[in-house]
Amino acid sequence: MIYLASSSPRRAELLTQIGIEFKCLPVEIDESRRDSETADQYVCRMAETKARKGESMVSTAAPILAADTIIAIDGNIVGKPADHRCCRSILAQLSGRQHAVLSAVALNYQGEIKLRVSKSRVSFRVLEAIEIEAYCASDEALDKAGAYAIQGKAAVFIDHLEGSYSSVMGLPLFETAELLKQVGVAVLKS
Repeated sequence: MIYLASSSPRRAELLTQIGIEFKCLPVEIDESRRDSETADQYVCRMAETKARKGESMVSTAAPILAADTIIAIDGNIVGKPADHRCCRSILAQLSGRQHAVLSAVALNYQGEIKLRVSKSRVSFRVLEAIEIEAYCASDEALDKAGAYAIQGKAAVFIDHLEGSYSSVMGLPLFETAELLKQVGVAVLKS
């Protein structure tokens, strides 16, 4: 068994999908971006910080898995929308354009951090104002990086995905499985 330093239902669903037994640790960290920090540096620091924070919450030597996912467009990190107005603004910015999705996964085992990053490219078709309004009103976007959930209603916005679907969802399963295997955790066990 491992610990998942997250309360994300999407990450829990993805770990369950590959047969991993886990307990969730609701980790709270400061998610402020540092001056001159790149998107890659930021997402890696967030995942590692969550993994280290998780270690301080348990008394066993079990592996602690953490992840962070961000959206970047024109080199700028696009966070989670604070409200419906912010949701509309983010989706208007993504409309008809391609953006990067970066997901970092960190595994803390016996104080050693192993880190992997998945980079995907997502292209949105041009969105009509009425679609943006309806989607934001659904509240599906309010706790999602980039104001959308690929596994939800926003799937109809996506013209093209280059990379990992699970990474865009919030946990890159290929990279996660590789890290877990390195510490002896069986993936897809019967």
